[in-house]
Amino acid sequence: MRIILFTGKGGVGKTTAAAGTAAVAAARGRRTLVMSTDTAHSLADAFAVPIGSEPTPVAPDLYVQQVDPQRRFEQSWSEVQQYLLSVLDAAGVDPITAEELTVLPGAEEVLALLELRRQVVSGRWDVVVVDCAPTAETLRLLALPEALGWYMDRIFPVERRVVRALKPVLARAAGVPMPHEAVFDAVERLHADLEQVHEILTAKDTSVRLVLTPENVVVAEARRSLTTLSLFGYRVDGVVANRVFPAEGADAWRERWVRAQQSVLTTVEESFVGLPVWRSAYQDSEPVGVAQLDAFARAAYGEDDPLAAPLGEEPLAVRRTAEGAVLRLSLPFAERGDVDLARHGDELVVTVGSYRRVLALPAALRQHVVRGAKVDDGALRIRFAAPAEPARPAEEGGE
Repeated sequence: MRIILFTGKGGVGKTTAAAGTAAVAAARGRRTLVMSTDTAHSLADAFAVPIGSEPTPVAPDLYVQQVDPQRRFEQSWSEVQQYLLSVLDAAGVDPITAEELTVLPGAEEVLALLELRRQVVSGRWDVVVVDCAPTAETLRLLALPEALGWYMDRIFPVERRVVRALKPVLARAAGVPMPHEAVFDAVERLHADLEQVHEILTAKDTSVRLVLTPENVVVAEARRSLTTLSLFGYRVDGVVANRVFPAEGADAWRERWVRAQQSVLTTVEESFVGLPVWRSAYQDSEPVGVAQLDAFARAAYGEDDPLAAPLGEEPLAVRRTAEGAVLRLSLPFAERGDVDLARHGDELVVTVGSYRRVLALPAALRQHVVRGAKVDDGALRIRFAAPAEPARPAEEGGE
């Protein structure tokens, strides 16, 4: 199954790019779903048809879905919500306010990811295209599965044992109800589902496409996005440069725009070396409907295959050496001063700007010692040396 996620700064046309790519896939006879994880859904506007919370057919082999977060929240998080409501009720919070407080921030995006998982494992689709939220929200969302995994592996088991053992005492002392097993079970199910989401989104047939417009501010954000996506192990397979002014027939006013855009596009080509940069011409009206979206995508991709499997190196790789091993983590555009590295036991903590990833070391490296690290050529390379063998005690009677 081919999975392609589209993200970019708000207003650059990522919904159009995602919808157009899905239209091309369906026209090739691939059973295709395009869905949105953005709470400000625009797919219905792009296709100009009513779209429901379940996959809705809009053309042969083409289905569109806009996730209903409230419905999914009630299905997936009801046990936890009921517990939180009981705690707030014990604290004297009125029911209406309590209901609002138990809708967790970011829950809509998380549940959209769980819906993506549900559709992928259903086996119904050959291609799934995802219209993601604007860049910042997408990056926080894609970092969530690993962050929750760290909590679940280290803190959650301890909490569960403590609450189980001391529940009667804690309930009397705190004056509020303690969580039941169903609450812990719900959190564990969420963790397992998000782990599978992470596996799906880092698989070899999954990739992210960055959508941008030829503006310096937008390009700068796209560069940072590539760095952060690589930090968390997501593979970027191309860039869509949207709303490019055609050079032909430009008057004096538009010529200035063409020159300005060409300068920025040169920066884009230099910045994303090794990745295809697909250009889409500025149009006099927004593409709406399956036919126009299909034409938009075909013009942008040209002779390239929009469904081709992503190429290039894995974002994270380990190579054996004579001394031990080298762990390589792709970090395009990162400079030495941007990266902080620390080791805690069997984990590496890599921080780039405001984003942090905790990497569990492979079993083969856990006994190795870090001998050095450097950032160059778009990657962080960490050298490991095998542990020195302990000195053998001299045999009795030896010299």
